[in-house]
Parts: sequence; structure tokens; C-alpha cells
Amino acid sequence: MYFHERFCQWLGHLKLSRVILLVSVILFIVPLFTHYYLSKYDESGVSASNPMRHTLEALGDISTMNAADLKLRIEEMLRIKASVSTELRELEAKRGRLQREAAAASAKADSAKAEHARAAAELQRLRVSADQARLAQLEAIRRDSPELAPPAQILPSRPPPILPPVSPTSEVHCRMFSCFDHSRCSLTSGFPVYLYDPDVFAPLAGAEVDGFLKTTLRQTLGYNSHITRNPNEACVYLVIVGEAFPFEKPSSATTDAYKLLLNETAIKSLPYWGGDGRNHVLLNMARRDLSVGSGDAFRGASIGRAMVAQSTFTHEQFRPGFDIVTPPALGPPGGDVWADCAAIAPARRKYLLSFQGSQPPPKGLDKDHDKSLIEALQKMVSQAPSSDSFLLQFECDPPVEKRAVLPIGDWALCGTDRSRRAVLRDSTFALVLAPADRTYVTTALLQARLYEALRSGAIPVVLGGDRIRLPYDEVLDWRRAVLALPRARVPELHFLLRALGDADLLALRRQGRVLWERYLSSVQATVDSLLATLRTRLHIPPQPAMPTQATPAFNDSFTPPRLEPPAVDAEPEETLGPLEAPYASPAYRRNYSIALLHGYEMWNDWGEPFALFPQLPWDPVVTSEARFMGSAAGFRPVGAGAGGSGREFSEALGGDRPREQFTIVILTYEREAVLAAALARLRGLPYLNKVVVVWNGPSSPGSMTSWPESGAPVAVVRAPRNSLNNRFLPYHLIDTEAVLCVDDDAHLRHDEIVFAFRVWREHRDRIVGFPGRYHAWDLNFNNGFLYNSNYSCELSMVLTGAAFVHRYYLWAYWRALPAAVRDYVDEYMNCEDIAMNFLVAHITRKPPVKVTSRWTFRCPGCPVTLSADETHFHERHKCIQFFSQVMGYTPLLSTQYRADSVLFKTRIPHDKQKCFKFI
Repeated sequence: MYFHERFCQWLGHLKLSRVILLVSVILFIVPLFTHYYLSKYDESGVSASNPMRHTLEALGDISTMNAADLKLRIEEMLRIKASVSTELRELEAKRGRLQREAAAASAKADSAKAEHARAAAELQRLRVSADQARLAQLEAIRRDSPELAPPAQILPSRPPPILPPVSPTSEVHCRMFSCFDHSRCSLTSGFPVYLYDPDVFAPLAGAEVDGFLKTTLRQTLGYNSHITRNPNEACVYLVIVGEAFPFEKPSSATTDAYKLLLNETAIKSLPYWGGDGRNHVLLNMARRDLSVGSGDAFRGASIGRAMVAQSTFTHEQFRPGFDIVTPPALGPPGGDVWADCAAIAPARRKYLLSFQGSQPPPKGLDKDHDKSLIEALQKMVSQAPSSDSFLLQFECDPPVEKRAVLPIGDWALCGTDRSRRAVLRDSTFALVLAPADRTYVTTALLQARLYEALRSGAIPVVLGGDRIRLPYDEVLDWRRAVLALPRARVPELHFLLRALGDADLLALRRQGRVLWERYLSSVQATVDSLLATLRTRLHIPPQPAMPTQATPAFNDSFTPPRLEPPAVDAEPEETLGPLEAPYASPAYRRNYSIALLHGYEMWNDWGEPFALFPQLPWDPVVTSEARFMGSAAGFRPVGAGAGGSGREFSEALGGDRPREQFTIVILTYEREAVLAAALARLRGLPYLNKVVVVWNGPSSPGSMTSWPESGAPVAVVRAPRNSLNNRFLPYHLIDTEAVLCVDDDAHLRHDEIVFAFRVWREHRDRIVGFPGRYHAWDLNFNNGFLYNSNYSCELSMVLTGAAFVHRYYLWAYWRALPAAVRDYVDEYMNCEDIAMNFLVAHITRKPPVKVTSRWTFRCPGCPVTLSADETHFHERHKCIQFFSQVMGYTPLLSTQYRADSVLFKTRIPHDKQKCFKFI
């Protein structure tokens, strides 16, 4: 501190002139010392490290040289310069080569790493495939029963032998076990049926068959796969009996018991009658005049062991389990009948209950024998609230002409078919009164009322239904479409009708329409149902329906060369499943046993018995669960119980069917580049069985010089014509139950496809896919439902441009869906996806399942599609409204459910992956 103060005092006494002098001396001396030391450093260090300067110094001072020496030195310097430049260029070239070699080596190392990763992933897939193959081998070894080939067809080779006729007492007690020859109907026979020519044999029976019936039956039975022209191999012989029989007048003036004169001698002289008529079916189809008792042609006749199928029976005449109640032939020959049906909705109509009929007083009975019934009904109407309207007419205006052979106490029809239809379309329920004569099991007039009520959507209420038999009631559950009540319930009838809610009314009406369309609506439906009922009695499965034979797009001598698709970076940490050789879905093996196990108790989703269900290629007789589970229902293969997560979950499907594959069907139209890209994207897709490309173009795909390798067999088929319906043709090439319908421009990742496949396996009876749509009510004009493609939290449709469906629906699209729907699709080249959604929703009464959040699929660079047309959405509005009109209602159901993987595209270690979960 002391020195600091002294220094400050000294600076205070220092003069400015002395300071300036001191600074000037310092600025002069410091540069001199700096220059000196730098010169020494340059001479000793820098010169030694600079060869050019050393060279110049060695040459000496240029200024002291003459011209010759100077020239030599300049040339020497130029040579040195050229040498240095050459050396520098060589060094630069060497550096470039080293850099290129280093880059090539780095690229080669990266390629080797990628190839190693792909090889490791492929090796892992092959290991999984080998494990699956060993598992399949173990399953085959441990199977309880050996593989059974389809049995050989066993057919008789001779006509029925002639046996002595049976007594009338034995005829009354005929049953299938006592009056039917089962030896002619082997389980593997296919149920061959021989039809007697009505032009030749009907006149011999004593009557002329109606011309309409003869023509219609020839056409109808010509389409039936059971008809045979060889009588020696027939199981059943069908005889068409006419309705124009002469009548025998009653012997007493107090009875109306007219008898139809059937030529029994002519019937028994049929060439294959065999003496007693066994295995013969006498079919009487009432059509022209139901009020003259034409439904009963065999009352009092001796027919041996032959079965009778007609619309009118008495208790004495009808043999349960042997004879068959058939509806009268009131409809057209065949084809679509949806135009004759009324809409299913709304649930409640103008009239709660309607009836129009007249009951001519029979001789020998009280004129008002149904007076108490009529009074009870009229009292019900008078006590009903004003909100319930009734239309009950027990006298026809104009009166019905009295007929001689009207069944005793039966109710005749009033008015014309058109007038009755107008009333029934406005009726929620239609009253059907059983004949007052309790000896009748059923009558043609009662069957006609049932027919008209179901056609118009009026729910039949059969009073006296506890003693009445309805058509094919041994295999059809009429309780789901008809209210059958005893007459004692008349005082409580109004309460019962009002107790049914709207949902019950719609279910009854919908089921009634299904039964009417499939079994009563036309002559073809009636005859096919008759034969199916007989075949089901015998436990004979129907003949398999033949699939659509695909026409190859290429001839046998040409196959496009295959090209390997460009390499894609492998993702070894993500294993979607094994790459296996194609194998078909297991065939159904309970065709011959399902009827023995369940009889007629198993019903499909339409409420129809599976015995009468459309004939399917793999299983005509299955339950709804078994049909969508295949042969795995009730059978747990080896390894199925492993469950697991992570590696175990990713490398196998698990569940009750751990081994299953799917077929991809791609519909395309002359877009070779887009199709090639679509096939290339399928390379390495697990669980892929086959790719079926439906070529919708008019010309063959000849311009494609190469075919991308997809890793699975690819079959290109030519469609018979350009139609969007071709997407759903049940081609014989499809061997799996799971079918993925894909547009050629739909971009789907492998993980999305596999995830959707897993979800579909949990919902096999539904459409499972990606693009969701919904239908919404037209609030502006109340003109029905409209099509909507906006993003929404609800959906009712999944477009089949990227969706999984069961193979069964491909058959149902062509067999169960009305032809008018497919014709509409062809007319507008639109809406085939909406039609499939309508069909599946109608069959299952369930909504589709959407997977992931993807709503649309954009294809950059693809040609213009049909959906780009501005009229596309307007046509889809019309499609929904037209399809609803054809089916009688809109079967689409809305849902807020969507299936997503919790770890969808989440990159985590392979052994840490968990199971998929759905939200």
C-alpha cells in the first residue's frame, strides 16, 4: 500500500514533456530490436525450411549474372516449376482415387450390412417356416382320424322291382321307415330325381296339367342339379298331377262332400310305380281357382306308398313326416320378385289388423258356426282406442259365388288380387282364420292368405294355428315370421298385438319376406324347396355348387418373364410372420354328419334351415359359427395354446387356427404400370397364398414385357366382360376362406395388411378393411339415405377396394343378392362395394370393422379413376336408395368401433413387443 501511494505521488509531479520524450524513445528502440531478432530467425530457421528460397540463394544474386547465365537459371527455374506442378497433379489425382476408393468401400460396407440384415431376416423367416412345417407334420401325425377322400358315388342300376300293393290301412300309417326304399338313395348318390313327362303321363292320371305349370316346371327342373334322365338310377320319382279333375256329386242333399275323381288305375300303371308306388312323389300344385278345393286331389284315393305334396290336407289324410305341405303356385315362374314386395319400414302401418273374407254357410251345419269368433273380434275393435285402426270385413262386396267343394267352414278371398294387396300393404298384421272344420290340417285358401300377407309385409296372425300346418314346417321355423294363436286367445288378441315393439315387428316382417322370397314366391322356389326337404329327410348333402372357371389372360405357351423388385431396406427388428408355401384352407368335413348331430335345429343368419341353404362348394350344411370357423371349430391343433407375446406373437397367428393364409384379388383395367407396382409391393408379404388379378380390359395384357415377382403365385384371369361385379366372382383359383379385395392403386403396407388379417380372423363374418364410409338421412328432402365419405366418428360401410371378406360372400353375392342389384352396378359402373356391404349387413345384421385411422388411399401419378368423375357421388346416393328399395329396407348398421394396434408402427426391440390390442 505504501509503494502504491508513493508511485501515485511521483506520477503527479511528472511533467508532460518528459512523458512524451520517454514514449518516443521506446517507439524507436523496440522496432530495431524486433527487426534484428527476426533477421536472425530468417537466416537460421526459415531459410532451412524453405527449399525454394534456399535454391534462389544458391543461384546467387541475379543482378551480378550475365545474360547467358541468367537464361540458364530461368530455364532451370521453369523446369523446377514444371516438376513441382507435375508432382502436385499426381498427388491430387492420387488423393481423388483414394477418396473414390474410400467412398466405394464405404458403400460396399453399407450394402454388405443391409444384405446381412436381409439375410438374417430371411433366415429367421425360414426358421419360423420350418417350425410351422414341423408343427403341421406333428398335427397330421397326431390327428385322431385319417384323411378321408370323398366317397364314391353309389347309384342303383335297375328300376324299382314290382311288389304287391299295400292295403288301404297300411297306406294311412305310411312313414319314411315303412314306405320308403332307402336302398335307392345312398348318402353319396347326390339325390337323383326323375320327372315323369307331364305331357305323356298327366292325361293318364285323369287330368290335364295347366299349360303354364307344364312349361314352368320343365324350365325350373331343368335348372335343378338333382334331375336325372335315367330312371334306373333315380332315388325319387316325381309325378305332376293336374287340378282339372271331374267331380262326383254328393249322395245327400245335406252335405258338400264332393269327391275328386282321380284315375287310380292310370296312376298305378306308371312305368316305375313298382306295384306299391314307393319313392314316388305325387305333386298337386293348385293355381287357377283355389275356392273349388283344387288343393286336394287325393282325398279318398288309393295311392299306395307314394308321398303326396299339395296345399290341402285333412288330419285323416295327412301322414306326418311323410307327406309334405306345399304352397299353391300363385307366383311367377322364377327370377327376381322384389318388385312385388312392400317395404319393411315403417314398423307400424295404417291398420293394426285387417281381414277380408266370406264364409259361405255349409250344408248340415249352423250358418253362424263362427258367430262367436266374429263377435269377439268386433268387440275388440269397438273397445280399442281411436289410435288403433282395424279393417275387418266378414262379408265380401260383391258376394263370392258359392262353390260346391269349398272346404267346410273355410274363408273365401274377397275382391281381386290388386285390391287385397292395397289393403295388406297398409296393414301391420293380417288375420288368417283356420277353417271351422277341425278335420282340416291346412287348405289352399289359408295358404293363399299366408302367401299374400307375407308378400305385402303384413305379419300373419293365424287363429287356430295350434292345429294348422304351414308349408315345409318340418324344416322352416315359422315362429320367427308368423303369430300362431289358438282361437281361445281372441279376447286377448289386441293386447298381444300391441305388446310387440317396433324392433320385433321389423324382425318378424323381415323374416317373413325372406321366407316368402326363397320358398313361396315362385314356382321355381316351391319345387326347389320341395326337393330340398326330401333330400334333408334322407340326410343327403346337396351337390356342391361349381365355382366360376377363370379364363387365363395368357395362353398356355406364354408366360411373362419375372423381374425381381427393387431392394427395400429390411427391418430386422419387425417380424410380421413367416413366408410359407401356399396351402388351402381346410375343407369342411361334416357334410354327412351335421344333419345327424343337429337335425333341423341349426339355422343360418337369415333364419333359414341349413338343409335348404344355398349349396356352397365347401359346406352346404353348417352353423353360422362353424361356417365361419371352418374345420377348426371345436378342434385345437398342436401348438395353438402357446399364446405368448413378442417373438411368439409375431411369428405365428395363434388362436384356434394358427395356420391360415389369404388370397388377394386385384381388379384392374388396362393399367399395366400401376398393376406392376402393386404386385411389386407384395414381395415378402407373410400369409399370402395367391394373387388373382382380374383383368377387366377388353384386350389381353400383352404390353407387359415383364412381370414383377411378388413372392406368391400370380394368376391373371380375363373377365367375360367389363364389370365391377367381376371383383366378387367365386373363382376356382381361390383356395382360402380369407379374401383380400384390393384396387390396383391402393397402397397398403405389409404391417397394415397383416394387422387387418389378424382382426378379420376375430370377425370372420364381417367386412374388415380400411376406407370407411357411412350413410346419412337426407334432412333437406327426407328422400332416404345418402352416401357420405367425409371423416366421421361413425361408419356403416367399409369399401371393398381394400378389405377382407369371407369367401362365402363371393358366392352369396351371385346367389342370394337380387340380380337387379348387379344389373344396377353394371349400368352405372359404380357401387359394387355398397352392394357387398348391403349383402353382409343383411345376412349378419352386424356393421363392418374398420382398421387403423386411414380413411382414403391416394395414388400419386396414377391415371384417372372412376371415383374422380364428378357424378360419382351422385350415383352412389342413388345406389343406396335403389338397393334399399330392392331389399325392402336399409340393412346398413352404424358403428363407432375401430380396431387399432396399440403399437402400430412403433419401433421397439423385437423381444419387447407385446400383443395387439383393439380400441
